Amino acid sequence: MERELAMELVRVTEFAALKSATWMGRGDKMAADGAATEAMRKMFDTVSMDGTVVIGEGEMDEAPMLYIGERLGTGVQPEVDVAVDPIEGTETVAAGAANSMAVVAIAPKGSLLHAPDMYMDKIAVGRNAKGRVSFRKSVRENLLAVAEANGKDIKDVVAVILDRERHAKLIQEVREAGARIKLIPAGDVAGALYTAFPEKGVDILLGSGGAPEGVLAACALKCLGGELIGCLLPENDEQRRRCEEMGISDVDHVLELDDLVRGDDAIFSATGITDGELLDGVRFLGNNRARTQTLVMRAKTGTVRFVEAYHNLNLKMGWER
Repeated sequence: MERELAMELVRVTEFAALKSATWMGRGDKMAADGAATEAMRKMFDTVSMDGTVVIGEGEMDEAPMLYIGERLGTGVQPEVDVAVDPIEGTETVAAGAANSMAVVAIAPKGSLLHAPDMYMDKIAVGRNAKGRVSFRKSVRENLLAVAEANGKDIKDVVAVILDRERHAKLIQEVREAGARIKLIPAGDVAGALYTAFPEKGVDILLGSGGAPEGVLAACALKCLGGELIGCLLPENDEQRRRCEEMGISDVDHVLELDDLVRGDDAIFSATGITDGELLDGVRFLGNNRARTQTLVMRAKTGTVRFVEAYHNLNLKMGWER
């Protein structure tokens, strides 16, 4: 993949964030998601690539755009798999709460797992703890392994977990092990990212979340030298059949990072919509100007950039309020 694609993806996530941010705090998550999806799709039309959506907004009959199998880009080389989440945290945007982002990842064609829309059990860690965690270990054993890798006492280890009833037992086990917990209301892609930035004070992500988000987070951690492992959690025979239709023959197989993102290349871009611990949200500055902050990374080079951009919305393609 050409390195110039990284900045092209920044333009994609910026535009989605700008459009969705106009709905921040207005209580309408569907309108916010629709605005982000339409903006992302429109900007993809300008990107020099031949992309196919493998993680998207659903099947063709479920989503009008950014559906699985849709072709994106101008149709020129390179051929790439595309994973999108126009808004990670639609309810967050609607409520005006923290940590929502517009997210895109691409990798060479055939590289990304075609993850079905179901839960996935996940463990994510940063660079120091890569190779130290496993689903074969207990929660306590994983926490101790991460503590050793990061040079900490277990009482200083922080696990980030989605605040869901299904995680009650997991939360209890983490507390009994002596570690601390950071509960997040939504956004486990952001939660996984925290583990790779030591200054964020998070050592491990635990618990179940969306499988598509697991692939997006895996792309990010491949860029950052961290690790994400996952195990699909189909709830019925229909979901198991869906896994098989998407090429996953062994549903119970533990998915390593290279199963989720094959090869050594991937590009990840995320633009903050609302303020978060990793990225600032969109700022509308008056006089039809706005500011965005984006994290963009490439696995092949290990380059990590934070891009602060100022936008003259009068000149922005397709900008209407």
